[in-house]
Parts: sequence; C-alpha cells; structure tokens
Amino acid sequence: MTKFQLSRRSLLAAAALASSAVPKISFAETPVPTSGARTGNPIAVSTYSFWHFAEEPVPIEDCIASAAEMGFDAVELLEVQMTRTDSPYLMALKRQAFSAGLSLCSMSTHQGFVNPDKEIRQKNIDKTIHSIEMAYQLGIPIIRVNTGRWGTSKSFDALMENRGIEPALEGYTDEDAVPWVTESFEKILPTAEKCGVILGLENHWGLGRTPEGVLRIINAMDSPWLQVTLDTGNFLEDPYDQLEKLLPKTVFVQAKTYYGGGVWYTLDLDYPRIGELLRKYRYRGFVSLEFEGNADPNTAVPESLAVLRNAFQYK
Repeated sequence: MTKFQLSRRSLLAAAALASSAVPKISFAETPVPTSGARTGNPIAVSTYSFWHFAEEPVPIEDCIASAAEMGFDAVELLEVQMTRTDSPYLMALKRQAFSAGLSLCSMSTHQGFVNPDKEIRQKNIDKTIHSIEMAYQLGIPIIRVNTGRWGTSKSFDALMENRGIEPALEGYTDEDAVPWVTESFEKILPTAEKCGVILGLENHWGLGRTPEGVLRIINAMDSPWLQVTLDTGNFLEDPYDQLEKLLPKTVFVQAKTYYGGGVWYTLDLDYPRIGELLRKYRYRGFVSLEFEGNADPNTAVPESLAVLRNAFQYK
C-alpha cells in the first residue's frame, strides 16, 4: 500500500467518523431564497408632512434628515417650502439625499391655468417650465401639477368649508376653462419630454376636483408625459370608486393621514382597501405620505409610515 493510499484511507475514515457525530442537514428545512423582487411599494414622505404652510417653513434639509432617520425610502419635495432655488442649493439637497440613501422621487408644484387672462396663464406656464428644469437638475422624474381653480373663494379655508366646490368667475363656466388648461399644457409638454420629467396631474380642486375632470384633460393631451398623481385624501365623498377610476393612468400616489384631527378635514381612509386597489392595477410605484393632521409630526409621521408599509405590501 502506498503512502498516498494510506493517507486517503485515513481521511475517509475520519470523514465517516465526523459525519456520524454531526446531525445531518435536511435541505427541505433550509429556507429557500426569494427571487429578490420587491414585495411592496416604496414609501416616500412629502416635506409638506413636516410643515403645513406655517409662517416659517421647516427647512428642506431637516425634512430629508428626519425622513432618513424614520426609515422612509424617498422624499417628495414641496416646491413652495424651498427657500432657495439656485443651482448650488439644489445640488446640496441632491447630495444630502443620496448620502442618506434616499431617492428624491417627486416635487409638488403649484400653478393655475383657470384664468381668462392670457398673460396670467403665460406666467404660470413659464413657472411650470422652470419647475421642470429644477426637477431635472435634482434628478426628480415627476412633478405634481394642477389645473388651477377660479379663486372666487375668500380663502383656502373657505374653499375647504365648501367641500372644495367653487363657483366660476361671473360670465364664465368650467367649459370655458378647459381649453385654457389644455392649451397651457400643450406649451409645457415639450419641455417635460425634453427633460424626461413626467407631469402628474393631481385630483386637486378646480377642474381636477373629480376623476372625470382629471381624465378629460389627460385624454385631451394623449401624452405619456401627462399622467395622474393620485391623492387619496382629495375625494371627500365615495373615495374608493373615484380613486379606482384614475388608477389606470396613475404614475404617483400621495397618501394622506390625519393623526390629531385634520388641519382642514379628516377622512377615515381604509388603507388596506386602497392597497388592494393598487395591487389590482399592478401599481408598483411610489406612495408618498402627506401627513395633514394636528399631531406632532415627530410621532405621527412614523406612525403613518407603519400604516402605509402594512397596507402597500404585496401579499
């Protein structure tokens, strides 16, 4: 017997002895790795959740830091909350979010095209184009846009007291306003396409108060660059049927919560039911929290995150 054969026989004997001393592993008991596919929607938080139009804006930087600490996946910026819009400031926000592992997923903007004055509409067109260019610098793929409203309410508080319904200017109707809105978007869409920034038309008062109003504008444009930002809290009656009408065109979702009672109103939204609707239409995009309650956001925002994580998991 050669030295090699002896050594090999000794090793085999040692291996047999070791196997008898160690319990055998059953492959059936070993956890099977998943495919790695995401099991739910990424959850963002709007900077609006930390500031409800108080006199002093909460700094965007503070909102990004809080979002990271609380465990969100992304941040949605509220443009009117930004105290500066110069390029160095925008790049600093972009760097901060990246360093914190957060996406900047959307920016909510304000504009109004429901006005018979062509010069006023043009100012809002120019303003929206500037917002698109800001989003492009920040790497943000979508901005929330509005149709605008008549402005005949004494205040936003008065508009909310009237359930979002507002009379037209004297001598005009909503039908007069439709071409003002569509013509404005026609002028804006080339910049959106050039920058790769989607316009998400929100169900947000004015001509967008109903799903039919939102879809009328979007279908008239017939552009992949004008789609729907769906706000769960802006249909004050029968929300679920109305939300479902917009889901086929939805590319971004805003989800409201009202801990401590709503700033303007409170809705008892069934988020598991809304989650089922999103799964029905295979919506895999961002869900952005808009906390709109009177409770302290330091506690209410994390509580809201837990609700949304649970509701928007794929089961």
